Amino acid sequence: MTAHDDRDVAVLETLADRIDAGTPALMTDLEHLVRIPSVSSLPRHHHDVERSATEVARLLTAEGLDAAVVRADGGLPSVIGHRPAPPGASTVLLYAHHDVQPTGDPDGWTGAPFEPVERDGRLYGRGAADDKAGLAVHLAAIRALGPDLPVGVIVLVEGEEEIGSPTLPALLAEHRDRLAADVVVIADALNWEVGTPALTVSLRGLVEVTVEVATLEHPLHSGAFGGVVPDALAVLVRMLAGLHDDTGAVAVPGLVARSVSSPVEYDEQQLRADAALLPGVGLTGAGSLTDRLWHQPSVTVTGIDCPSVAEAPNALAATARAKISVRLAPGDDPDRALHALTEHLRATTPHGAHVRVVPGIRAHPFEADPTGPAHRLALEAFRAAWPESTPVAIGVGGTIPLVHLLSSVFPHAAVLVTGVEDPDTRAHGYDESLHLGDFRNACLAEALLLQRLGGSSSVG
Repeated sequence: MTAHDDRDVAVLETLADRIDAGTPALMTDLEHLVRIPSVSSLPRHHHDVERSATEVARLLTAEGLDAAVVRADGGLPSVIGHRPAPPGASTVLLYAHHDVQPTGDPDGWTGAPFEPVERDGRLYGRGAADDKAGLAVHLAAIRALGPDLPVGVIVLVEGEEEIGSPTLPALLAEHRDRLAADVVVIADALNWEVGTPALTVSLRGLVEVTVEVATLEHPLHSGAFGGVVPDALAVLVRMLAGLHDDTGAVAVPGLVARSVSSPVEYDEQQLRADAALLPGVGLTGAGSLTDRLWHQPSVTVTGIDCPSVAEAPNALAATARAKISVRLAPGDDPDRALHALTEHLRATTPHGAHVRVVPGIRAHPFEADPTGPAHRLALEAFRAAWPESTPVAIGVGGTIPLVHLLSSVFPHAAVLVTGVEDPDTRAHGYDESLHLGDFRNACLAEALLLQRLGGSSSVG
């Protein structure tokens, strides 16, 4: 073993010891954040988003960063913290978000959604993984390096990610100089599986619309007019069925679909287990599973407004509406995809029903060049933090609007998308959880990455 290798081992052991020693305090901070129901999509929780931002700013300030709560265009609060680079050193932008998804029916959770609890090596609670754990990883790395931090750091913790980052472009424009960095680390994705770290090199984009259908001025008696007069709900159901073909593949002309060679492949039985698919339920679409999840579009009907079964009168519905979410393959364009979806819905509207398509969230897909030096250093850090695993570069079917925005605003910065989630995290669903073993390793990996990005060979 060379002297250089000896120094690398010493640095790894020192940082690992510091991460482990700091874990109890870090978990206390993370659990405190999880207890704040910072649901950005629900106005009744906007004061909680404010509380969460204030707490994030306090945590960053405690680590010696110049931190402040910021907002743009009257949006919800984000936090920017800054610690200048040593002379001649690089600056790294660390991103996470502190807003969370709604919980849905509380009865769907094993415990209270905003009361974190540890079970079987996982921390359960809304936001425990997505993405308050991302902020915790950044805090852990900064704490572990302490005065030895060899790079400048900017920490951006967004408050609107779960609603599509509507004011983020204005925020980036307003704080462009303060956010400028050489490398961007976005801790908001997932690993390939528990114990196997991953660097995300592609993300799907997003287009959401609400489609409204009307056939009548008011509901009608189904016996008096049924069989002749079309009801809006039946019309809407037929339109929604036309979004997919008989295999379940997307049937909207004009959406991009790709086939890409992947270094890993999802085992079908593992996917069925990870997705909690019911026995006998088949998969949808065609092509490899990774292509279907990462490189092809998907269309999901996420909600329908119509009379509830319990309260429905025996009548023809005059109006009905649905919310549609389309994930876009890398290489597609949200505006073009919105046009294609709108035209398809109008073309498949039966009986001359009146239809209105109201655009919602739009976000670009993303592809990274995984061959650059920052990506190489990240994979090296993963190998050191997970010594019994081989890290992989993967695509992710989800969307992070910030990635494209930052790539556009800072085109020369290397963008690294990391994360602490795994296929059983259930982000956005019931019983969201964080695997604590992978969380610890992610904290160590980021500390190693920052140390190596600074070119430092020792940690005092």
